[in-house]
Amino acid sequence: MIQHAPWFEESRLGMFVHWGLYSLAARHEWVMNREEITVEEYSKYFRRFDPDLYDPREWALAARNAGMKYVVLTTKHHEGFCLWDSALTDYKASNTPAGRDLIAPYVDALRAEGLKVGFYYSLIDWHHPDFTVDSVHPQRNADVGTLNEGRDMARYREYLHGQVRELLSNYGTIDYLFFDFSYPDGMDGHPAGGKGRADWGSEELLAMVRELQPGIVVNDRLELPGDFVTPEQYQPAGPMMSDGVPLAWEACQTLNGSWGYDRDNLDYKSPDLLVRMLVDGVSKGGNLLLNVGPTARGSLDPRAAESLAGIGEWVRLHGRSIYGAGPSSCVPPADARYTQRGDRLYVHLFAWPFGFVHLPGLAGKVEYAQLLNDASELRLQEPDPEQEAYATTPGAQPAGTLSVKLPVQRPPVAVPVLELFLKEDTDA
Repeated sequence: MIQHAPWFEESRLGMFVHWGLYSLAARHEWVMNREEITVEEYSKYFRRFDPDLYDPREWALAARNAGMKYVVLTTKHHEGFCLWDSALTDYKASNTPAGRDLIAPYVDALRAEGLKVGFYYSLIDWHHPDFTVDSVHPQRNADVGTLNEGRDMARYREYLHGQVRELLSNYGTIDYLFFDFSYPDGMDGHPAGGKGRADWGSEELLAMVRELQPGIVVNDRLELPGDFVTPEQYQPAGPMMSDGVPLAWEACQTLNGSWGYDRDNLDYKSPDLLVRMLVDGVSKGGNLLLNVGPTARGSLDPRAAESLAGIGEWVRLHGRSIYGAGPSSCVPPADARYTQRGDRLYVHLFAWPFGFVHLPGLAGKVEYAQLLNDASELRLQEPDPEQEAYATTPGAQPAGTLSVKLPVQRPPVAVPVLELFLKEDTDA
C-alpha cells in the first residue's frame, strides 16, 4: 500500500488519454519520430489544431461509467506541444485555433465526477531548441553534430522543471504524475546515445514534485524508484516484486496498440479480453490504466466509447471483486483468477465448467457462496475424499477440495464471478 495515497491501489482501474497534435495525423502518437518529420514540417498540425468538439465532461463521464476512478492526460507528449497556457513556451494550445488552456476544464470535469486528477508529462521534447538530438529523436539520421551545435541540455532541464512547477502549482491538488521516459544506454532495448536521470535532474525534479504536491503518486520513469512501477503493453506473470517485497504496479495498456488516435488501426481488443486483463492484474496486485486516443476534434473515437461501455457494464455488477481487492494466498483452479477483499474471496472464471468448479484447499473454510452478478445462491459440496467413481457418482477430489455447484447456463457477463464468504478465522 502506498501510505500517502491508499486510494491508488483501492481504485484498480484508470483511464489514460493521449491527445495532442499527433491526433491530426491520426497515425500513431510517434508519427513525428517514425516518419522523421522536422519541426518545420510538423508545424502544419499546430496551425490547424482546432478541437471544436472538446468537452472533457464527456471524457470524465465516460471514465466514470466505465468504472474508472482516475484519469491521466498527456499535458505534453514527446512532440513538445503543451495543452496548457505555459508561460515558458509559445508552442501551446492557447496559440493554436483552440485559443485557450485545455487543462483547466479537464481538471474541473474530473473533480465534478469525483475522479482523481492525473497528468502525464514527457521528459522528451522534440520541438525544444535545446533538447539534443539523440537515438530516439526524429532527426537522428540527419547531421546530428551540426544540429546539436548550440543546444544545451542544462537550459532544457531548467525549462522541464519550470513546466512541471507550473502544472503542479496552477491547478490545485493533483493526485497522479506520469513521467515519460528515461532511456539511458541499453535500458529497455534502447541503443547508445539515450538520456536518463542526469539529463532530467531527476533527484531535484522529484524533490520539487513532493514539495509542491505531498500527496501525489509518481511513476518510476525518472530512472529513480517511484511510488509504483509501470509495465507497458504486457501483463506481468505474477505479482511484481523487489527483493521479495511486493511492489505497487500499474499496467498501461492500449485498446488497439496505438496510444494516440490511429484512424486506420482496427486491431481493437474485445471488452471480454479487457475485463480479463483487469481481473488478471488485480489478482496479482496491480492496476490497469487503459488508454483512449481522442480525435483531433476532441471527441472520443466511437470504437473506444464502445469498449469503455463494455467494461463499465461488467464493472457495474462486479466492482466489489476489483475495488479494494488484491491477491489471495489461495491457489485458484485452472482458467480462474482469485481476488480477495477482507473475508470475501472472488473466483473469476475465465472458462465456464460443466456442473462444478473444484476449489483446492477451501473445504471447511466457506460459509456461503453466490454468483456476484445477481447474488443467486450457489450450493457447496465437500465430497468424501475416499469416494470412488461409479455411473452417475463422480470420483473424489483431493482432500480439502470444496466443490461449488454451477448452473448449466453461463451468466451473460464477460467474466462470471463467484463470491465466497469465508468463515471467521479462516487464513485464506
